[in-house]
Amino acid sequence: MNKRVTGSRYEIYAAAYLEERGYRILEKNYRCRAGEVDLIGQNGRYLVFIEVKYRKDSRAGAPEEAVNRQKQERLIRTARWYLTVRGLAADTPCRFDVVAVEGNEIRLIQNAFGGWT
Repeated sequence: MNKRVTGSRYEIYAAAYLEERGYRILEKNYRCRAGEVDLIGQNGRYLVFIEVKYRKDSRAGAPEEAVNRQKQERLIRTARWYLTVRGLAADTPCRFDVVAVEGNEIRLIQNAFGGWT
């Protein structure tokens, strides 16, 4: 199975996991000039930009470790683009979550990193 197919499979799994926890998924695989984000959802008053990372096991490190500073900056640019294109206010309450899937274990890291500075 190639990486794109595997990634899509775990993004679907993550979306279902989040919906069970009260998130409303608004977008899947959002792509624009600024970058891409796996899922965009609503959780309470927050618009949430969600990165999904999968690892078969911990040999390559924890999945969430792959959301490095460069990836975070790309997600922030994409979030800003999304707000602009959708006509949402720049002060819309937003956060960045990571769904880490390692083997059969799934972890949700809410507010995984700040972003609007």
